Amino acid sequence: MTIAIMQPYFLPYIGYLQLMNAVDKFIFYDDVAYINRGWVNRNRILVNGKDHLFTVPLRDASQNKRIRDIDLGDDPKWRPKLLQTLAQSYRKAPFYNTVYPLLEKVVNLEARTIADLVRESFSVLNDYLGIRTEIVPSSVIYQNEALKGQERILDICRQEKADRYINPIGGMEIYDRQRFTDEGIELFFIRSRRVEYPQFSNEFIPWLSIADILMFNEVDAVRKMLEEYDLIVE
Repeated sequence: MTIAIMQPYFLPYIGYLQLMNAVDKFIFYDDVAYINRGWVNRNRILVNGKDHLFTVPLRDASQNKRIRDIDLGDDPKWRPKLLQTLAQSYRKAPFYNTVYPLLEKVVNLEARTIADLVRESFSVLNDYLGIRTEIVPSSVIYQNEALKGQERILDICRQEKADRYINPIGGMEIYDRQRFTDEGIELFFIRSRRVEYPQFSNEFIPWLSIADILMFNEVDAVRKMLEEYDLIVE
C-alpha cells in the first residue's frame, strides 16, 4: 500500500497529479490550517503569452481555520469570469473543444467549501485522464488532529497499513527517515521532471495549471507526462 498526503489544490500543476497517480490512496489533508497565498484556491494559466494567477474567492479565509471549514465566496461572478478568461485565453488551443467543456464542468461544480470543490473536481479530471487512485479526505477517517507534523503522517500510514509513503521533494528536510524505517514504511520523495510542449508560438512557461497542459496535449501525451518524475530516497 502506497499513500500520499497533500492539501487539496484546485486545478494544480502536473506534479500534484504525478503524485496522485503514483500512489494507491491519496489523502486530501483538509483538516489542517489554510495557508494564505498558498495553492489551495489559486494557480497559474497562460494569458496573452504570460503567466496569469487566477483565484477562487473564499469567505473569511484565515490561517486560523481548517481548509475543510472554509466556504467558497459569495460573489456569483467568479465562475463566469474564470470561464471567460479560460475561453479567451485558450480558444485557439488544439484541444479547446474537448477540454473547455471539462473545465466548465469543474468550475461550475456545486460545492459549499473549497475542499468539496477540489475533491469533486478530481472526480472529473481523473476520469478524463484515467487516474484510478482512491481519494480520501483526512477529516472523515483518521481522528488524529491532536497529533502534529510527522507524527500525524505516521499515524495515517499506520491506520492505512501503508508500507510506502511518497512526499513532494520539498519535504525532504521535514521528515526523519529513521522514524519511517522503524515503522516499516519506505519513505520516498517525488521530483517532477520539466515537461515542455508548444504553447502557441510563445516562449514556454513551465509549471502552469493542469488546465494549460490539457488545452495543448491529447490525453495519451498527458498520461506520459504523469510518469515524468523521479523517486528520491535521500
